[in-house]
Amino acid sequence: MGMIANYQLVNENELERMRELVEGGKASDLMGYIETLQEKEETEILDIDKMWDVMHFVLTGVSTDERSSDNPLSVAVIGVDLFEDLSQFVACVKNDRVPEIISALEDFDYEKALEDFNMEDCANAGLYPNIWDKDNEDLVDELIEEISDYIEGLRDFYKKVLEAGGHALITIY
Repeated sequence: MGMIANYQLVNENELERMRELVEGGKASDLMGYIETLQEKEETEILDIDKMWDVMHFVLTGVSTDERSSDNPLSVAVIGVDLFEDLSQFVACVKNDRVPEIISALEDFDYEKALEDFNMEDCANAGLYPNIWDKDNEDLVDELIEEISDYIEGLRDFYKKVLEAGGHALITIY
């Protein structure tokens, strides 16, 4: 099992509860609270599995190690407001950033970007997961289709966040 990314719609009260847990010294309870929210039937969740670093690379040209809070495409994938000092990665995109993220995702020509997608670039960038076998053309085609679907899913997810007036919670663990 590897590190997977989930994008979850949360409301203001849920986000505030998470902050209270962390600031109140109960950060160890945070993941349990997030998982409880995920189990709610009405919770909007996007699971992009292990493709978060690759998706960031396709959208921005750099790995998530070089994320930028000034780049809405980077923020879309990895967030900006981090809950610090946790054993897992937990970040948030507040609703005031969502319109610019949607616009950037809609304006980005990911099909053109994926035309140049190759395993060697991913290997050279040290992207997660480490699956960059340059000789596997079938895998390249699968990854291009998967990344394309995830980018469309991310755009649709942020539209739902905007409609709900909520925030996007990003967990990678």
